[in-house]
Amino acid sequence: MSTSHKAHCLILPYPVQGHINPMLQFSKRLQSKHVKITIATTKYLLKNMKELPTSVSIEAISDGYDDGGRDQAGSFVAYVTRFKEVGSDTLSQLIQKLANSGCPVNCIVYDPYLNWAVEVATKFGLVSAAFFTQNCAVDNIYYHVHKGVIKFPPTRNDKEIIIPGFSCPIEASDVPSFVFSPEAERIIEMMVNQFSNLDKVDWVLINSFYELEKEVTYLYRCLIEVIQKMN
Repeated sequence: MSTSHKAHCLILPYPVQGHINPMLQFSKRLQSKHVKITIATTKYLLKNMKELPTSVSIEAISDGYDDGGRDQAGSFVAYVTRFKEVGSDTLSQLIQKLANSGCPVNCIVYDPYLNWAVEVATKFGLVSAAFFTQNCAVDNIYYHVHKGVIKFPPTRNDKEIIIPGFSCPIEASDVPSFVFSPEAERIIEMMVNQFSNLDKVDWVLINSFYELEKEVTYLYRCLIEVIQKMN
């Protein structure tokens, strides 16, 4: 590895723009601290991106749907399930390729939607960091669903939902529309699985603006500390 770099960080975003952009901005901050960055994203996304960032290295892995991405999968559940199987294998191949090229990876920063990345990091003895790209309020809802504090999906007759860390209740109409879909149970299960192995990671990073989310951000930080101390 070039002596000009303090470390080599592999960034693994969930392959949609709203998840990629926060991780790309974070990557630029790491670069300013002399950390080498490689972003790993899907072959389908790379083929369809109009512009690629030139300031970082880009490598392709497979989600199992190289010709059509999530649309080819037909459903979110099918896509995430297949991505775990194929993505784990191709991410491992990429890490080995980078090691063989003389630029080994030291750390994986991954989107918790792809929580199988922790297993890959452990296999190669790498530092791992979960990067929550959604705001704290959304993550807080998913966490309390994960712990059984909030029962999802709600019914359209529910007048209000009490969520710890929120200054006021929310209504059923405030939650994402997918919770009322036929796949709701499986989708919610995968959403809350973001928290299933946080006790195995070295760092948890949260995309938030403290002045807008003071109460829930403080609560969320406390929850993460508890999770990581469970082991």
